Amino acid sequence: MIRGSFSNTIAWNIFLITLGSILFSLGINGIVIHNTFITGGVYGSALLVFYQTDTLSPPVWYLLINIPLFAIGWFFVSKRFFFYSLYGVIMVSICTRLIVLDFHIEEQIYAAVAGGIICGAGAGITLRSLGSSGGLDILAVILNTRYNIGVGKVYFLFNVGLFGFAASLHTPDIFIASIILVFISSVAVEYVLSLFNQRKIVYVISDHNEEISQQLNQKLQLGATFIQGKGAYSGKDKLILMTITNNLVLKKLESIVFTVDEHALFIVENSFNVIGSNFGKRKIY
Repeated sequence: MIRGSFSNTIAWNIFLITLGSILFSLGINGIVIHNTFITGGVYGSALLVFYQTDTLSPPVWYLLINIPLFAIGWFFVSKRFFFYSLYGVIMVSICTRLIVLDFHIEEQIYAAVAGGIICGAGAGITLRSLGSSGGLDILAVILNTRYNIGVGKVYFLFNVGLFGFAASLHTPDIFIASIILVFISSVAVEYVLSLFNQRKIVYVISDHNEEISQQLNQKLQLGATFIQGKGAYSGKDKLILMTITNNLVLKKLESIVFTVDEHALFIVENSFNVIGSNFGKRKIY
């Protein structure tokens, strides 16, 4: 309860958005701009317009493109999400305007990898807050909350159109390097979002599951659920034990199971979205 309350505080969300914006801006100004790469999303659109017109600057174009998106967001998302995202856009614009540096990465492929990691990490940190850095995030959240259209699909469709247009304006080398940058950036975003949230769903099939359950509760303070099953070959009724844990506890759990029953069947699945009870709280924008 305390952790959930803390993640909702204004100070924590402002900290995440500020840190994410600074990190994203380091990737943009330290690597992306110097290699004329195109990032995904609205900032990628701002970069593309800047490269072609050589007027204003990417931060200014980013602000201008965000105006209609924020007008839509005012009516379709919560005011809390709106103002956090507005702060995110302002921070990205200010940081990319003020931060001046060059990481001097000469090899294009290395620059694409490094830029993707830094920009993706920054975007992921921002998205761990109750806001966003604006742009396509606003549209993605609206479509996801209202029509259950996946955020990833929104980004994919937008970026297909963006890079389809960019392909006719840039050299093949820049185009391919930009694709690599966006791919690595998306992986970095997913990694940052799942950091500390990854869970393991464990199924145990054994004739001694009641004893295993008691051991888990006593030694690991771990709850479990019995699922009624039936052996396909033997026709016997079985209790399938299901529990949820993390990487740190998994080996201890495995040890308990096979100490009680060396013939048990131990099945592990990954999960990044376990909500309720003592796990994560549902994120409400």
